[in-house]
Amino acid sequence: MLVPIPALNDNYIWLYGREDLPVIVIDIPETKNLLSFLTSNQLQVEAVLLTHHHADHTAGAAEFKQHYPDIEIWGPEETGSKGATRIIVNNLIETKHYQIQVVDTGGHTEQHVSYLVDGHLFCGDSLFSAGCGRVFTGNYQQMFEGLQRLKCLPDQTIVCPAHEYTLSNLYFAETVLEDKLMLHNHLKKVEQLRRDNLPSVPTTLALEKQINPFLITTDLASFIALRQAKDVF
Repeated sequence: MLVPIPALNDNYIWLYGREDLPVIVIDIPETKNLLSFLTSNQLQVEAVLLTHHHADHTAGAAEFKQHYPDIEIWGPEETGSKGATRIIVNNLIETKHYQIQVVDTGGHTEQHVSYLVDGHLFCGDSLFSAGCGRVFTGNYQQMFEGLQRLKCLPDQTIVCPAHEYTLSNLYFAETVLEDKLMLHNHLKKVEQLRRDNLPSVPTTLALEKQINPFLITTDLASFIALRQAKDVF
């Protein structure tokens, strides 16, 4: 099971689980749609993962804990005051049924992490389809290095970002990438998905290596120039 549950204006809460096993929940900005989905589908929860401390990823954690008091909420140290009950201390989380790799993807926030489980990448606000997160820390090198780590994952990796930003990212990508035909074709596909009120994600790393300027660029100076251009696009 892989489900993006809409939250707030453009967030997704991701649910992932193998068949007949409890699910993992990634980021909880609010609980209304999440609790309803879990209840209506009679799903058990094994763990919650928080990618970073921003409220649009953590604001529902405390309320979720009231409904599921026995479920551990994992996150980096910066989420300790935002609802996390287990602070990540190494690059591997082991629950009863899952092994979850923790990838350092700081830059959006200092301690932002992404999670890799069964070939699914839950990357919060580090990597988006055709884009990347704003560098609120000002540490562009940290952000660039985190994205390079993600770029090294297998092409078939299923990428699950936390926001529905694909259209605006593609409009920007069209202004900076040379392969206009592929971008145009994918843009038309995404426009239709959004007209139908369907999510544009998940995506794949193979696709992102072709349409995402922040993965295509290979040096820090170019990355900084792209990110600063996108900030004012």
